[in-house]
Amino acid sequence: MCGFCGVLGPGARAAADEVEAMARRLAHRGPDDFGTWRHGFRHGGEAFELALGHTRLSILDLSPAGHQPMTSADGTLTVAYNGEIYNFREARARLADCGCTFSSESDTEVLLRAWETWDADGLSALRGMFAFGLWDERARSLTLARDRFGIKPLYVARQGGLIAFASEVRGLLESGLVSRRLNTSSLPHYLGFQTAAAPHTLVEGVEMLPPGSVTTIDERGRSESREYWSLLRSATGLSTDDHAGARARVRDLLGESTRDHLVSDVPIGVFLSGGVDSSALLSTLRTSGVTPRAFSVTFPERAYDESEYARLAARTFGADHTELRLTEEELLDSLPDFLRSVDHPSGDGANSFVISRLVRAQGIKVAWSGLGGDELFGGYPSFRRLSRAVPLLSQWARLPEPVRTAAAGLVRGGAPASVGADKIASALGSDGSVADLWPVTRQVFGAAERARLLREDSGRGDDATAYARLLSEAAAAFPQAPIGALISFAETRAYMHDVLLRDTDQMSMAHGLEVRVPLLDHRLAEYLMSLPDDIRLPAGRPKGLLIDSLDRPLPGALVDRPKRGFTLPFDTWMRRSLRGMVDRHLGQDGLEGRGVFRPGAVARVWRDFLEGRATATWSRVWILVALDAWMDRLGIEVP
Repeated sequence: MCGFCGVLGPGARAAADEVEAMARRLAHRGPDDFGTWRHGFRHGGEAFELALGHTRLSILDLSPAGHQPMTSADGTLTVAYNGEIYNFREARARLADCGCTFSSESDTEVLLRAWETWDADGLSALRGMFAFGLWDERARSLTLARDRFGIKPLYVARQGGLIAFASEVRGLLESGLVSRRLNTSSLPHYLGFQTAAAPHTLVEGVEMLPPGSVTTIDERGRSESREYWSLLRSATGLSTDDHAGARARVRDLLGESTRDHLVSDVPIGVFLSGGVDSSALLSTLRTSGVTPRAFSVTFPERAYDESEYARLAARTFGADHTELRLTEEELLDSLPDFLRSVDHPSGDGANSFVISRLVRAQGIKVAWSGLGGDELFGGYPSFRRLSRAVPLLSQWARLPEPVRTAAAGLVRGGAPASVGADKIASALGSDGSVADLWPVTRQVFGAAERARLLREDSGRGDDATAYARLLSEAAAAFPQAPIGALISFAETRAYMHDVLLRDTDQMSMAHGLEVRVPLLDHRLAEYLMSLPDDIRLPAGRPKGLLIDSLDRPLPGALVDRPKRGFTLPFDTWMRRSLRGMVDRHLGQDGLEGRGVFRPGAVARVWRDFLEGRATATWSRVWILVALDAWMDRLGIEVP
């Protein structure tokens, strides 16, 4: 697992110097090795230059043979790559049958040979998480690509005739080619969903390459992009499997994914929360004959501590279990380091930072996370709520729009002001589709609140319904998709990709830790999307199919307990230990004084929270704090 970057552009430039500075900024992602590569060429009488940079975290082939950027034996292909190709040995054998020879044991060389042999079509043969930049001297083109789910990030910026790319926004900013200006058009979406909707970011001129996509750029900077995989578009229709058949197939696919994700030349640990997803990982490891090494975080605050369930899971599956106990003082002391590690802000990530730091301190370089279980197996409340609401509100939506709008207005004006009342009103004004309703379940600040917060000239040009458009297009591509499949696509492509995966990557790589997500296997996901809701979500039980498909069953106490995510006690801290920090970030010397928000609007959110009003949850306060801390640290200015 690594960080990489590059610059392609015309003219006699110092691209190599810029790329070296970018790569140095990404050194935390790969502390084991460092390399740059420069290539100058001419086209149509004009000089061009390409430079690539790479920082390496050695996981496969720990020898110098895995050094990057890596160039093919004939000198025509050079790649800078971040990720793991789990089936690289299988792909290597296929390539050897085609006459390819190898000089290393690295998956990077397999990627080069696959491209040399199969070109971009080879992406469909690879299983894993990856992002890369690859120069093809034969075609005089640069290819940028990401894995199917977008587990590994890749940001791109264009400045005149230059194209720059990097694993992190910070890498691009370090080049000096990108202005440190806030993209105000993404602010409404950030306030609504605690992130910018990919491909957009909060930095003007910087975009994130979409997941499951490949972009080819010729030497003159002209680009062509295509999507090679999408969760719903890749589904082949509805399966006819019954409950028993589905359980058997999921069991087989979980086993395959487990074996794939064990590929490593260093020890692997498991983030263990005591919930269904992480406990299921222990179960699949034991089924594969592996004794898991598990790590869990314990807190003195009982309301946030899940250690008894983590211990139960560890005992049940014979894990080598390490508890990492944190006091409130230690957690609070870590928050400044957490904020300094944020590459792109969101309302999440502190929990990933804490456990990643602790696990890396134990000498672990690779850890497994249960991310994907909620999204693919129906663990979130959105599955149950929308499965009931969509049929009802689809009928309601047949009423004239003025009637629905009036009903929404009555709820907003008549009910006590609260987050729940605002969401109900938004639902009544919707068209009753998953595309229109799902964003309501995820929004932090509603549309009316966003309008009250932002100045009229802030956020112009943004369509805060970006997720609704995304979901509508996906539904049109798979018209027979069950409601549950549409919700899974929404949770996976929007919330998981834009918030959870981005936060997991930046917070784990801040400590040089690679996090793998075995439940995000595309073969498993495609199969799950093909199942009718009564098979994939049996009797409405959250993650029932996952639980029933395990060879080694989970303890009943883990299955039956209420769902509770791994959270930190921000609600309490903000009223006590963090109050001074929040005051600074939201005051006149912080966000209030930046000129983006209406006068007094930010202060009102903070005051409402301190007074305990139902309209101000801690998450609303925190996304404002995170925004200001990020702008301050990276020197992001308001245009």
